[in-house]
Amino acid sequence: MTPLRPRLPLGLLGLGLALHGAHALAADSVTLAPVKVTEVYGSDGYQAREAQVGGLHNAPLLDTPAAVSVFSRQLLDDRQVRKLSEVLQSDASVGESYAPVGYYENFNVRGFELNAASSYRINGQTIAGEQNVALENKQQVELLKGLSGLQSGVSEPGGLVNYVTKRTEDVRTLSVSSNEQGERYLATDLGGWFGAERQFGLRVNLAHEDIRSYVDHADGKRDFASLAADWQINPDAVLELDAEYQHREQYSVPGYQLLGGSQLPHDVDPKDHLAWQQWAKPVQNDSLNLGGRFKYRFNDDWNGTLSASRSKVVIDDYSAFAWGSDGGMAAHFSPEGNYDIYDFRSPDDTRRIDEAQAMLDGRFNALGVGHELTVGTSAQRRTLDQRTYYNQLLDPNQPGNIYTGAPALAPSNKPIGDSERRLDSRQYGLFVSDRITFNENWQTVIGAREVRLDEKTWDENGIAGRHTRQYQLLPNAALIYKPQADTTLYASYSKGLSSGGTAPWFASNAAEILAPTLSRQLEVGIKRDWQGMSFSAALFQIRQAYQYAQPQDDGSFTYVQQGQQKNTGLELGASGWVTSKLQLQASAAAIRARVQDSGTDAYEGHQAINVPRLRAALHADYTLPVPGLALLGGARYSASKYASQAGNVEVGGYTVFDLGSRYSTRIGGYDTVLRLTVDNVFDKRYWRDVGDYLGDNYLFQGAPRTARLSASVSF
Repeated sequence: MTPLRPRLPLGLLGLGLALHGAHALAADSVTLAPVKVTEVYGSDGYQAREAQVGGLHNAPLLDTPAAVSVFSRQLLDDRQVRKLSEVLQSDASVGESYAPVGYYENFNVRGFELNAASSYRINGQTIAGEQNVALENKQQVELLKGLSGLQSGVSEPGGLVNYVTKRTEDVRTLSVSSNEQGERYLATDLGGWFGAERQFGLRVNLAHEDIRSYVDHADGKRDFASLAADWQINPDAVLELDAEYQHREQYSVPGYQLLGGSQLPHDVDPKDHLAWQQWAKPVQNDSLNLGGRFKYRFNDDWNGTLSASRSKVVIDDYSAFAWGSDGGMAAHFSPEGNYDIYDFRSPDDTRRIDEAQAMLDGRFNALGVGHELTVGTSAQRRTLDQRTYYNQLLDPNQPGNIYTGAPALAPSNKPIGDSERRLDSRQYGLFVSDRITFNENWQTVIGAREVRLDEKTWDENGIAGRHTRQYQLLPNAALIYKPQADTTLYASYSKGLSSGGTAPWFASNAAEILAPTLSRQLEVGIKRDWQGMSFSAALFQIRQAYQYAQPQDDGSFTYVQQGQQKNTGLELGASGWVTSKLQLQASAAAIRARVQDSGTDAYEGHQAINVPRLRAALHADYTLPVPGLALLGGARYSASKYASQAGNVEVGGYTVFDLGSRYSTRIGGYDTVLRLTVDNVFDKRYWRDVGDYLGDNYLFQGAPRTARLSASVSF
């Protein structure tokens, strides 16, 4: 029986109205200015000057010896984004990696897949990534490209995504929107200061969305609520608390597979829903993210921070799924476009991460040089509880077809097993980082994290499997040269530790979770702030053990770690004001991704799967002569990329153009912003994601032309 979970009715918007009234009373009786309790983000439009994700605490991007992209609140609003995939389209180093419509998303950065268990954070605290994190209460989204072992311990070499939540402000905003499918969206953002000295602050974000997808039979709904609380206990002590809950349900859409294992599907409609059955249910995802931080200033030079968080996600998946052909004998669609239809059931899939950290940072001089020292310790526990899910082949004599649709089949009556603990991973860390300033031109950042990993796994029958106990030192070192105050050149080396992959269902060691693996990175870069613009360039090389389903002589597969994947690339970025009327965010990335010494010759000597050699992205905002009116536009380019590990199937490159506008005015005495966005203006057909997931290759089409209109009113 599926456990009952609370729903968030629209009536909860009344809580926001109550806060509005309380704020009004406080405003009538108190005239003191609000106390500043935290850093201020995002005041320069698309340009950002600080981020948290590049180090152990908030720092200027110009002084951060790493490649960091920041997506500001204004950019999120102008793009009218709802999901992370829509945010990360603005960075050329990022591609989608199994992000079906209606399911939680994942990505590759610098050609390496992120890991839902370790690659996503809120305010620097790790969350379970098997969720589409709501954006209504986020001030900015940060992306660290490359290794993050110093920041987070066990993590993927591609990068790290950090969501920064909104803090208390005097704000009362209501937003509504719709799209060409008739979507209904309502959100409110309410905040204010309270108390005799306005030392207490609250900010509430509430949202309801009736999801109307461009794909047939892929609608859903979403309810979201968040609370951010700030308490200035005294001039030196601050407490920040965050809580957010989201219930999301939407029918998921299976991906295509290669025809006969070697040909691309042609003339298929992105609106088609493969394997659709009336008995299928929407994928339900309930997520709860809690976080707290206590900050104390000992004096002008020394500060301490204590933080704790919990992230829990429960997924119920009852889907009709398209996979393979010939009654399960082929792991691809047939040459004629036939596919088998499966009844996939995985209810009560529960993932939880608990984390705590203590950190001390300060400034001092010693031996004639300046030091900015950070030391700390952390502890994390990650668990995975799953029922014995199944993927039951239905009638093999009645396949679906990508051109003619799917027949109506009866669902399976196979029972679902009991919930079992599959993973218990405990990670403890000690870390130190010291920025040493020799003079106004030269600095170095030297740091390391000592990780102790204690990880246990169990198979589908509850039988104990691998028990890993591992100590690993993850060093990070960078040399910084500043020829002038607005220019930084750097060279860095870092080492990382990543979670082992999970063997696919068809492998001889199915469901086995492999041991963690090491990665290493070299990077050199340059950053400059010049005349309202921020420019960056980074050249990198990353090496990591290659994990894949290795073909055996008897025709079977075994999931192994063998050889390495080596990615070398160049990234360019620019953001800010080109003129007083034009601002932009632009990026380009050229990546060479190769597999070496894997033991399978066909997988080597060519570009890795789903990694184009070149990508570029641009978003611009131009202020028109009409007061309050701005023209928005963008373009996304991707070169061709391989859709198979053997490099024998290639999808073509594409360029997609977006267009929009923003109009700021006053209606009824209230500040109002109207936005219109049209993505993929020319209705381009293209394959956006052609990667592999749990050993299987899937192809996902890009969205057709879509439009969204919104209005935001500030009271």
